[in-house]
Amino acid sequence: MAFLSRLDLQECLQTLSVLQWIPVYIFLGAIPVFLIPYFLVFTKFWILSVLALAWLAYDWNTHSQGGRRSAWVRNWTLWKYFQNYFPIKLVKTHDLSPKHNYIIANHPHGIVSYGVFINFATEATGFARIFPAITPSVGTLEWIFWIPIVRDYVMSMGVCPVSGLALKYLLTQKGSGNAVVIVTGGAAEALLCRPGASTIYLKERKGFVKLALKTGAYLVPSYSFGENEVHNQETFPEGTWIRFFQKTFQATFKKILGLNFCTFHGRGLTRESWGFLPFNRPITTVVGEPLPIPKINRPDKKTVDKYHALYIGALRKLFDQHKVQYGLLETQELTII
Repeated sequence: MAFLSRLDLQECLQTLSVLQWIPVYIFLGAIPVFLIPYFLVFTKFWILSVLALAWLAYDWNTHSQGGRRSAWVRNWTLWKYFQNYFPIKLVKTHDLSPKHNYIIANHPHGIVSYGVFINFATEATGFARIFPAITPSVGTLEWIFWIPIVRDYVMSMGVCPVSGLALKYLLTQKGSGNAVVIVTGGAAEALLCRPGASTIYLKERKGFVKLALKTGAYLVPSYSFGENEVHNQETFPEGTWIRFFQKTFQATFKKILGLNFCTFHGRGLTRESWGFLPFNRPITTVVGEPLPIPKINRPDKKTVDKYHALYIGALRKLFDQHKVQYGLLETQELTII
């Protein structure tokens, strides 16, 4: 009771909403990974495992063919508590016409990409109201869709694999008014995440530009101000044993799961305590002006480089126009490596 007296009900619900993804994904992942083999081999309920595996085989390509989104899941009240924890905000600078398809590239990755998740995979900030007639799909690692139950859960929020096959399908086979959202810096950029940093991986990240050219989808820059502020990341000194262990563990984790293991911390269950919850700091995702892209079936390197440079220019402009308003110094520059 003494602990609960320190938190009002609203803050408790907000904290629990952010915590929920850990037990939810562990629980949803553990059910099929452990119970399906157990039921199949050791119990009389083997038919349940057979049916689950048969459904998975039948439904195997759904995640790469537009998925199976649920407006009900995207509008859960849970996501509003999640949004208000920081809080997270979505800002439109230009309209997106439903006559076109779009690739919304987002920066920076941060530790978890909270801004991208809440703004584009849920309706907590009102995406459908802000961008009417536009259907967003958030790209993530494909191996997540190999896990029964988990795949259905993430698909219900409009999450899809960040693969050429899945993204191209959404941009060419689902009519117009579609927007795929890609955090272009990926797992590698997570290691650059720390408060005050505005460094992104983009110079050699040109696959999204090539995809835009092949599909004729407009490129849209977006930047999540505050994404790097919600966790503190620790990089140990070079030459120490703990740095060697850190690098080895990160390399192994990246090879197996495609993720970079970040050594980070934030707040605990109370604002003043130490823990792994994100700090209560605002995240504002600003969506910029669409950059028209011609459709070219086989774009050459020169063409890709041209539109990649145009995109970088548009991103820098967006960053510079909004950085002071959302907490950065006038002298802060966007560093692209």
